[in-house]
Amino acid sequence: MTVKMLVQQFYTDVRTVERLSENTAKTYAECVILFFRWLAKEKIKLSSVTTKNLVYYLVWRKTEGTDELTIAKDISALRLFGSFLKRKNYWKENFALPLDRPKPSRSLPKVLSVEQVDAFLNAIDLSKPLGIRDRALFELIYSCGLRISEAAGLKIQNLHLKERVLIVQGKGDKERMVPFGETAKIRLEAYLNEVRPQLVGTRVIDEVFVNYQGKPLSRKGIWKNFQIYEAKSGINAKVHTLRHSFATHLLAGGMDLRSVQELLGHSDLATTTIYTHIENSQLREAHKKFFPGHRTEDQEN
Repeated sequence: MTVKMLVQQFYTDVRTVERLSENTAKTYAECVILFFRWLAKEKIKLSSVTTKNLVYYLVWRKTEGTDELTIAKDISALRLFGSFLKRKNYWKENFALPLDRPKPSRSLPKVLSVEQVDAFLNAIDLSKPLGIRDRALFELIYSCGLRISEAAGLKIQNLHLKERVLIVQGKGDKERMVPFGETAKIRLEAYLNEVRPQLVGTRVIDEVFVNYQGKPLSRKGIWKNFQIYEAKSGINAKVHTLRHSFATHLLAGGMDLRSVQELLGHSDLATTTIYTHIENSQLREAHKKFFPGHRTEDQEN
């Protein structure tokens, strides 16, 4: 059996047997492909792999500059892959089971100031159709605190412009309702009325955001476009930084932790609590400008 076929079987197994999400299955499959490439480089057969080989592989990954969170993800993927190989009689036991995942230190997420968000959004060229699309996309990600996968998977039927509300399909296929601001609505209307019809043509595409071919815009596509505007604006950030900024600005503006948890779609309140530790003198001004509907007690007095 070829490596490609084996990885495809593993992907299917993760989806059907382990019942994990499509994104997780894809991520684990990519981890396994990287492992196979290392085996080929080291001229090691899959049938000959031992726990020691797996440890050497992870050490190699670390020396290549891979961070602890990614190493932990690699180990999770290898454990599931080992279980799959044992059930399929490729391995006599799961050699990845003894691997211990590192416990990464919890660092505070990076947050952009209002000036930085402005600089990033203003770096998008609105004279071009795809610029109009990207302004709507990143405005919405920030306005709603969306994950990149949630933005890519957003369906037309779940976008309610008049009410300024989205129905978001989050982790574990959990749905949540998230409001968005007037600015995001204006940007969305420009994209949906002027640009999207030209890109899609007569085809029926469920996803809100599409690429230049009229096909659904992928997570990778969003990430690549973000990097272009990041370079133009001089802002050092990631797409997820917009989500962090959304959450922190809301808390700085006085919104209660439980409400922010619901907007973000966190299953555990402890995950949301990390945003309460971020201090920035510009946060209240950022919140006042971008989320004027939520006033602090100081503002009310």
